[in-house]
Amino acid sequence: MMLNEPVSKIIPRMAIPTIVAFLINSIYSLADTYFVSSLGTNATAAVSVNASLDQLIMMCGSMLAVGANSYIARLLGDGQDKKASQVLSTSFFSAMGIGALLMIFGTIFMLPMVRLLGATPTCEQYSVDYATYVLYAAPFMAANFVMNQCLRSEGSATLSMIGMGFGGVLNCILDPIFIFGLDMGVAGASLATAISKWVSFAILIFPYITRHSLLHLSIRNFHPSRDIITKVVSVGSSSMFRSGLAVVSAIMLNTLAGDISDSVLAAVGVCTKIAMFPFGSILGFSQGFQPVAGFNWGAKRYDRVRESYRFSAKVALWGGVVMAVILILMADWMIVLFAGTDAEMRRIGVICMVSQSLAMPIHGWVAIVNMLCAGLGDAKGALALSTARQGTCFIPILYPMAWLLGAYGIATVQALADVLSILLAIPILRAIRKKIDLAEKTQSHE
Repeated sequence: MMLNEPVSKIIPRMAIPTIVAFLINSIYSLADTYFVSSLGTNATAAVSVNASLDQLIMMCGSMLAVGANSYIARLLGDGQDKKASQVLSTSFFSAMGIGALLMIFGTIFMLPMVRLLGATPTCEQYSVDYATYVLYAAPFMAANFVMNQCLRSEGSATLSMIGMGFGGVLNCILDPIFIFGLDMGVAGASLATAISKWVSFAILIFPYITRHSLLHLSIRNFHPSRDIITKVVSVGSSSMFRSGLAVVSAIMLNTLAGDISDSVLAAVGVCTKIAMFPFGSILGFSQGFQPVAGFNWGAKRYDRVRESYRFSAKVALWGGVVMAVILILMADWMIVLFAGTDAEMRRIGVICMVSQSLAMPIHGWVAIVNMLCAGLGDAKGALALSTARQGTCFIPILYPMAWLLGAYGIATVQALADVLSILLAIPILRAIRKKIDLAEKTQSHE
């Protein structure tokens, strides 16, 4: 399939299940915010603050997950199935261990942690309530990232979708039961999320323990050799730095927004949750493209690497345009669902939504270039692009934007960072094209 079928069929086949899983996860993330918003602006702000905790947990698993995905795709393309299973097992058990450490230390230092994440005195207790159960699920959430990515690297994107998607649906069902039916408030949303993550873990690990997957997950395959660690970390570090910078930038953004009001903090958080739908679609599509590029690179089919990039870039650009138009037209209606009668939250939320929508086509194209780097094992390019959106292009302009424009600067800073990231993507793409050309010339002389 990877080597012979048209890329215009393979990439959507790989991407659609991932996109669906992202969308379902976006729904249950937004469901938490929607149900909690009925408890007041302070509770909504607390959920926004704890989005940084999710990013922190993601950081624990994403480095291993993305690095393993890239390396496994290339190993499978080269026919090294046994080593691919060692990469999976090493990454899986390492993610579980790192997630367990976060659970332990996060539970011990709960109050300082939520304050560090940007909780204001008026939403501090809500933040503690939400963080409690989510931390208990941290080891499983970190391992879920690894299994999700590795199932896709072997072409089992549908299994990945089922595992991640079912947990999302379950969360939407459990939220109103725990929040209102059992009168648990914000803690109920946290418990619903934790249970959903545990269920997703059980579904994702099932094909591995029943040997219905190409790769074999086993403690006997845990093999932290220098080669595996180097290859996984070199590519996966881009994702870790991206998640780490996302946490840092979110803390900085939350702190600046909270200094103005809980309404501004809640508005930016709600906008971020809504934007997960288009951004999840873009990320899901680009992650469907990555193993196709990586597999064909490993198989030395450089013509298909080029073809897969051209197809994916066009889809990402035009898809970004369509989604941007839809979001701009619906921005006010969507924000009102969460803001209610809070006029300040509504105004800032709409500005944030519209500005991010205008930059969406650029974000889509940069995501494809980023995944091209990751698929081909270009760790430096992948690191530079993955850390641009919420790091090198975001942090330097955050305080000047907030100082000059106040709440409006906070609402539009992410869109400006997306536009600036194109300045990095263009030279990196040129370097990647030269790398492909050189590999092709070397092959022709062998």
